[in-house]
Formats: sequence, C-alpha cells, structure tokens
Amino acid sequence: MASKEAKVKALETEMEAPTFWDDNDAAQKVIAECNALKAWTIPYHDLKERYSNVSELLQEAFDLGEESLIQELVEELDSIEASLKELEIRKMLAGELDSKNAFLSINAGAGGTEACDWVLMLSRMYQRWAAKKNWKVEVIDTVDGDVAGIKSITYKFTGPFAYGYAKAEKGVHRLVRISPFDSNAKRHTSFASVDITPEITDDIQIEIRPEDLRVDTFRASGAGGQHVNRTDSAVRLTHLPTGIVVSCQAQRSQLQNKETCYKMLRSKLYEMEVTARENALKAMGGEKKEIAWGSQIRNYVFQPYTLVKDTRTKVECGNIQAVMDGELDDFVNAYLMEFGG
Repeated sequence: MASKEAKVKALETEMEAPTFWDDNDAAQKVIAECNALKAWTIPYHDLKERYSNVSELLQEAFDLGEESLIQELVEELDSIEASLKELEIRKMLAGELDSKNAFLSINAGAGGTEACDWVLMLSRMYQRWAAKKNWKVEVIDTVDGDVAGIKSITYKFTGPFAYGYAKAEKGVHRLVRISPFDSNAKRHTSFASVDITPEITDDIQIEIRPEDLRVDTFRASGAGGQHVNRTDSAVRLTHLPTGIVVSCQAQRSQLQNKETCYKMLRSKLYEMEVTARENALKAMGGEKKEIAWGSQIRNYVFQPYTLVKDTRTKVECGNIQAVMDGELDDFVNAYLMEFGG
C-alpha cells in the first residue's frame, strides 16, 4: 500500500504542474491512473481509521458497561470486516482489463420460448446486481422472443471494476423448472449463454480494416415510438475474419449506433488478443488449470427443490429468489478467490 500512496503523491505533484494540460490526452491518462490508485488507498485508510475508532470506543463501552453501545460497535466491526473482505476480493482484480467497464450479453439457447423467458429472467437478475454495485446500466441492443421473453440482450455496465467482477458470469446458465408455458405442467430445462466483454477506451489502438467488415442497417424494434418503425437506425457489424457480430439500436441516430458497434467490436477484438497472450503465458509456465468459458457454469433449480449451484466453485444457495433479485456476490467472489483475476 505504501508504494501505491507514493505513486499517488507523485501523480498529484505532476497534475499541479502549469503545463499539465498542454497535452489533454496525456493528462487524462494521468488522472485515470491516479483515480485507480486512490480506489485502493482511500478505502484502506477509511477502514484503518474506522477500526481504530471502534477499538478505542469499545474499551470505554466495556468499562462503562454500556450494552447498547457495545452492540452498535460490534455491528460496526462486522461492517468493517465485510468491507475488508471486499477489498481483498478486489486484490484479485489485477488483470489488464479488470478495471474497465463491461458489455454483458445474454443469448437464448436450447429451449425455445422457455429459453427466451430465461433470458428475460437473467436480464432482470443482472440489472438488479448492477444496481447493488451502483453501476450505471444501459441497454445497447435487444431482440424480443417470437412468443414471449427475449432472444438476446446486451447491456453496458459502467462502474469501478465492472469487467473484473462481471467476467465471473461468463458461460452457460441452466434453468430447471415447471414451465408456465406448458399446460401439462411438465418440468423443462432451458439454457442461456452470458458473454462479457470489456469496454476498450480510445487510448488502445485496434485496427479494423473496412474490407473486413459487413455493415447492415435495419429498423429497430421495441420502445421508441413511430421513429423506430420508419427509419433504418439500427446497425449490425460483422467482422468477417473472426465472425464476430455486434449490433446496436439504443440510439435514434444510425451514426451513434454505428459508433457503439465499433466500440463493442474493438473491445471484443482486444479481449481476444489479451486472452491469447494470457493463454500463451500460462502454457509457457506450465499452467494446468483451464476455465472452459463455453461450458455450463451454474444451475438454477426451481423444482422439485430450490437450489442455485455453481459448477466451478461448488458454492450453492437455497434462496433462489434472493439470487434472482441480484444477490450474486457470493458466487462472483468465490470464483475470483479460487481462479484469481
């Protein structure tokens, strides 16, 4: 922590220089680096001060026999312990991309209408989880199901370490329940895949050649009034060498949607590059543990019993409603502790 504090002081000194804003891009990078370091140093000093205050008051409370005050201070200690655990979890988020904002996409798999309804349920779960994290949530693209639910949806999560945390959700999610769409009330199994991509900022250069792209425009669906129905404002980009497809219909302007598509495509291409580098290093270092992102990572069972179980960490929760209301931190934190950032 001392080295981080020294770096913060050095950066703050640099920011006070009269010529600091002569190069706006460089200045923004320095500010971003300083803020990232402060995200560690400020919570650390806050916890240290809170613990010191509680320790002093707790001794006085015991001496005076103040039971109610002792109870309050014990609760504060529990809060400090929880915050310290959260800071320890964040130590796992040291990857090159972990501090970035994130795009989260959910796509229906096997199960037809059931799977589309499952995507809708997961989209609600992730919105609530992001809200608990105090992240800004923006819907980038959505495709409704033919009968009910959603075929696919893409969110942008803006907040500290959004990608670092959200990447733990990447993979296939399996639902088992009595189908509300089956008149015979039979049990159905549905699948949905979740993909997480970091938002890549403009300071990272990724070359995208025009000849490698296919650009399609189409009429947006969903809310938006008459404008949505009469203009081809939605945009889809296909990167031919990799087969990556991104689309956006969140904005009224075709140009704005195209810019968002380019940003998502650049992010996916850069993530592929970073992942390839990391895999190469692991192979050179004899890394044995693999994370198969395409495999089933979690089961959500509504009937004949209620249980959510992560297949990677074996963490489970019987309160399935709490999980569907966005209580995902136990699963995410266990993943980060076991597999690292």
